[in-house]
Amino acid sequence: MKGRRVVITGLGVVAPGSVGTKGFWEMITAGRTATRPITAFDASAFRSRIAAEVDFDPAQAGLSPREIRRLDRAAQFALVAARETIGDSGLETDRLDPTRVGVSIGSAVGCTVKLEEEYVVLSDAGREWLVDPGYATPHLYDYFVPSSLAAEVAWEVDAHGPVGVVSAGCTSGIDAIAHACDLIAEGRADVMLAGGTDAPISPITVACFDAIKATSPNNDDAEHALRPFDRTRDGFVLGEGCAVLVLEELEHARRRGARVYAEISGYASRSNAYHMTGLRPDGAELASAITAALDESRLPPEAIDYVNAHGTATRQNDRHETAALKKSLGAHARRTQVSSIKSMVGHSLGAIGSIEIAACALAIDQGVIPPTANLREPDPELDLDYVPLEAREQRIEAALSVGSGFGGFQSAMVLTRPQKGAA
Repeated sequence: MKGRRVVITGLGVVAPGSVGTKGFWEMITAGRTATRPITAFDASAFRSRIAAEVDFDPAQAGLSPREIRRLDRAAQFALVAARETIGDSGLETDRLDPTRVGVSIGSAVGCTVKLEEEYVVLSDAGREWLVDPGYATPHLYDYFVPSSLAAEVAWEVDAHGPVGVVSAGCTSGIDAIAHACDLIAEGRADVMLAGGTDAPISPITVACFDAIKATSPNNDDAEHALRPFDRTRDGFVLGEGCAVLVLEELEHARRRGARVYAEISGYASRSNAYHMTGLRPDGAELASAITAALDESRLPPEAIDYVNAHGTATRQNDRHETAALKKSLGAHARRTQVSSIKSMVGHSLGAIGSIEIAACALAIDQGVIPPTANLREPDPELDLDYVPLEAREQRIEAALSVGSGFGGFQSAMVLTRPQKGAA
């Protein structure tokens, strides 16, 4: 991200526990959890039967009957978040040059809910190998092609500039925001709507994570099942949701007197080229991404006040991430406050990176660090300050958000407080 500076001027969040940015922020700073038994389908046959679901009424959220019928749940989330972020930013889209407005949406599993529902119908619940396409919904192609997610947002805001989807597993949300930043920095756009959306709480996704035992089997205590950095942790809890941000070139935002939440000052990604689901315990690749993001930001490790951790509560991730922070931040790692909001909103795969960037922007804007919920028994192997249970008030000049995804993807992004005159 070299060249023009990029700032965040709008936030739209659809997350477990709340539809809307205000409720999301109130929930995570209060340390409340949204994990519970799955209600989206009968999960009684599964090993892990809990999730962080969004209490989402599409009609109440403002979607029309046609949109509700036509769109997959992930696309519905994206549309609702896009409308909120535009309103929050104060942009008057009809006064913008549409060729200078773009969209970048991240997603790990695309339109999984509708694809699975349609397969069940067409195959007669899996009994038929040869299916009659006459029974298919006319919108099936949109569910099959993930680009439909970005297209829906582009149509909503009349964006004629660069529009695309980034799919890199669990780093998709943060990587999609980084791609949008690059487009603005390079001068290809002035405004980008960027973020991630996923609605993976479906039988096929739950079955996949059951098979590798990545999710918590703590079905009798769903509220406390996701315990990042805790000695008793036993896996993550699947979530769903979306965050869409308005990103603008700094001078473009200044000219219209926009409120600036934060500046995105650095980003880097790495691959471990090692294992589809495994992580090297030394955290070298994530540490390399963090160091490169700091270099791009022109900040020393000591400048970081807060780390929004990937924090999935799997044994290997929490060890890997702690090692990466020690390697990249050095002695400062022990003085840096670290927390995982997944403890409250679950792991929404390709959406979570964008939700975490929204949380970082709010942390800088509000001067509050959200806690790691459910962290009651610290793991002696993990010896950083993980902000257990309660939020802390603190002025934050620079925040680091990190992500790790199956396939070996490691991403890091640095957000900084806007300088005087930037807002």
